[in-house]
Amino acid sequence: MMLEGAGFEVIDIGIDVPVADFVKAVEEKKPQILGLSALLTTTMPALKTTIDALKEAGLRDKIKVMVGGAPVTQDYADEIGADGYASDAAGAVTLARGLVQS
Repeated sequence: MMLEGAGFEVIDIGIDVPVADFVKAVEEKKPQILGLSALLTTTMPALKTTIDALKEAGLRDKIKVMVGGAPVTQDYADEIGADGYASDAAGAVTLARGLVQS
């Protein structure tokens, strides 16, 4: 909602989405940014798995990946190779603006 309010077109592919669906969506939609969120520590590994799958598909260098969610930190974002981290929705808007300009 915050990203849409800031003028971004958001394509929501759902929750608890298989990694292959993320790869397919990136291939088909060709977005500038992929936003990933983990709400529990048990779901955090899926963020890295998704980034790794984008690399394997040859898509990682064509998209910026931003991550967030309650258990996620900047250190974790750096560790998994995300392009950016935001701790809240307002920060995600600022981050997204910066990512599309870089």
